[in-house]
Amino acid sequence: MDSLRMIRIFDTTLRDGEQSPGASMNVEEKVMVAKQLARLGVDVIEAGFAYSSPGDFEAVRRIANEVEGPTICSLARARPEDIDRAWEALKGAPKVRIHTFLSTSDIHLKHQFRMTRAEAKRRAVEMVHHARSYVEDVEFSPMDASRSDPEYLYEVIEAVIAAGAGTVNIPDTVGYAVPWEFGGLIRGIRERVPNSAQAVISVHCHNDLGLAVANSLAAILEGAGQVECTINGIGERAGNTSLEEIVMGLRTRRAFYGADTRVNTEEILKASRLVSKITGMIVQPNKAIVGANAFAHASGIHQDGLLKDKTTYEIMRPESIGLVDSKMVMGKLSGRHAFRQRLEELGYRLSDEELNQAFERFKRLADQKKDIYEEDLESIVSDELAKIAERVTLRSLHVESGTNQQPTATIELSLDGQVVKQTGHGDGPVDAVFRTMAAMTGTKAKLLMYAVKAITGGTDALGEVSVRLEEGGRVVSGHGSDTDIIVASGRAYLNALNKLAYWASKDAAGLQKVSLI
Repeated sequence: MDSLRMIRIFDTTLRDGEQSPGASMNVEEKVMVAKQLARLGVDVIEAGFAYSSPGDFEAVRRIANEVEGPTICSLARARPEDIDRAWEALKGAPKVRIHTFLSTSDIHLKHQFRMTRAEAKRRAVEMVHHARSYVEDVEFSPMDASRSDPEYLYEVIEAVIAAGAGTVNIPDTVGYAVPWEFGGLIRGIRERVPNSAQAVISVHCHNDLGLAVANSLAAILEGAGQVECTINGIGERAGNTSLEEIVMGLRTRRAFYGADTRVNTEEILKASRLVSKITGMIVQPNKAIVGANAFAHASGIHQDGLLKDKTTYEIMRPESIGLVDSKMVMGKLSGRHAFRQRLEELGYRLSDEELNQAFERFKRLADQKKDIYEEDLESIVSDELAKIAERVTLRSLHVESGTNQQPTATIELSLDGQVVKQTGHGDGPVDAVFRTMAAMTGTKAKLLMYAVKAITGGTDALGEVSVRLEEGGRVVSGHGSDTDIIVASGRAYLNALNKLAYWASKDAAGLQKVSLI
């Protein structure tokens, strides 16, 4: 297999993935995801769009300086101020890339950019030159490439490669292409652009017609060397190319594609769970690779075959993506040193303050349940590391509910440093908690989604709740965990309220995000 091509994995979970409604992440959450992406072994992390807001700038800056291994990239429109801001966020880091873009489709040039083809080509070349004045690693994307006139697209690609773009990314921005057509486009670029061999041809496909992965794999067969993708396939509208599907598709059929990636596949499931938890976007059970049913076999015929030989009905091993039986790792008598050591084995390196907070949470959990599993530790750590400055915190919660009794919640909160207490009612215990908290905080947020899952098995399992709230056009997700599902619900609701407050302050201070490639 020495002849295998290594396909670069360019992860854009933190940029394009975050454009999913409700998937906005704060800086601490982005850093946490970026560190997991580094453990996963992706080649490039698109950490954000530095010009779009102070929050994105800070996320790109911190990831560039704190995350080791992958190249760290910032997106920038083909404008000098965007590229300057990207460089400000990236400078000082060892491996960085500026990714700039401008549309090449007549639809976009006429209706969105108000530019002629000649003007767009000239701007693209100028901005690649400008980016190269800061960094050697420059990527250019002709947005809406799949709906562009191929001859004009070839012209622009040739010009930006000559200007110094080492990677040219071909976006199917609106998910319009089909595999044989998109593969043909990549083949046309390799055959018709004289200097195409001087750059890596990348692809960035959207899933509007459910073909993002298929289009990306077709492009690889025609010579593409990089795929832009996201964990769980999250992204704007119907999402992006799913990282785990591309990686395992290549790994499982290496001989067919003649290609593979450098991804550490055993970290896939952990990355999937982390992104799902932080964004509140639940992975559907029948999702390929990481869905709850991906390795479940109900048919008697399938079960019989598996007992005789697993290759009868499994084309990949569950262990290959990190799916193993839960392991008991800690107990109530475990000490701080053992706790730190176990977290480091799981890939988490915490500051002393973060460790103290996580250890206190662990000891409280150990008093509530007999055995602590890896998944419990991961939930504790992600909760603690993802905390933002909280306007409102939970001090106590008491709920009464039952047959022929109106559910009642008595809640004590710390609101902007002041302790407040109130009792309220609802249609059920969770509704009573949410209604009372809403009355106490004055929020007008609408509950869009409420989901519960057990992290591990057993009646004493740590329960995890995800909610999605909308207020003032902003959609956010919140999550909370506890052995008491009502308490977990309250924590999730408050987490979402604090995010609404966080983003309200950021929106007031900075620029609105724009929808991109």
